[in-house]
Amino acid sequence: MDPNTVLLIDDHALFRKGVAQLIQMNPAFAIAGEASSGRDGVEMAVRLKPDVVLIDLNMPEVTGIETLGLMREAGVDARFIMLTVSDNERDVVAALRAGAHGYLLKDMDPEDLCVSLQKALKGTAVLSEAVTGSLVHALSGGQRMPASQTDLTARELEVFDYLVAGLCNKAIARKLDISVGTVKVHVKHVLRKLDLHSRLEAVVWRHEQGARGH
Repeated sequence: MDPNTVLLIDDHALFRKGVAQLIQMNPAFAIAGEASSGRDGVEMAVRLKPDVVLIDLNMPEVTGIETLGLMREAGVDARFIMLTVSDNERDVVAALRAGAHGYLLKDMDPEDLCVSLQKALKGTAVLSEAVTGSLVHALSGGQRMPASQTDLTARELEVFDYLVAGLCNKAIARKLDISVGTVKVHVKHVLRKLDLHSRLEAVVWRHEQGARGH
C-alpha cells in the first residue's frame, strides 16, 4: 500500500525538519513537501495533492488560518491539521471554523503525532487534550445550546451519529445505503440546524451534550 503523503507548512526550519524526520520513521507516511510560508504551502498543496497538511498557526505574512482558507478555496482535498504552540480558545475555535480537521499542540509526545495523523485520515477529529477542555468552554459561552437534537429528522439523527463517530461521507453513505450526495445534504442540514460550522464542532457539541446529561 502506498504511504500517506504529508505536507508540512511551518516557518521554523528546525522544527519542520524534526517533524519531517519523525513522520518519515513511520512507513505508513511519506513527506510530500515542506513549505516555510503560507503562500508556498498553498501552491505546493495544489501541486502535490497531499493526504494530510500540517499547518503552523502563527506565521508571518499569511497566518495558518488564512493559509487553510486559501487551500480550501483552491479546492485542496486533504485533512488539515493545525500544529501549534497556542492553546488559546479563540485560536482553536477560529481554526475549526476555518475548516481544520484537527488541532494539535507542539508539546505533544512525538510518538502520538503519527497516531493522530492516522486517526485524522480515518475521518476522526484529532484534538490535543489541553485543547478539548478550552473548546468545550468556548462553545458553551452562552451563545450555544439553543438548538437541540430534537430539531433533527430521524435520518439526520442517524447521519449525525455516524458523523460524530468520525465516519467520512463515503462510509456514512455505505452504512445507510444512500448516495454520498445525499449524505452531504444531510450533513449540511444537521450543521445548520445545530448552528455548527464544522464536523469537529459537531463532535465537541455532542461531547458537551453528554457532559450536560442529555
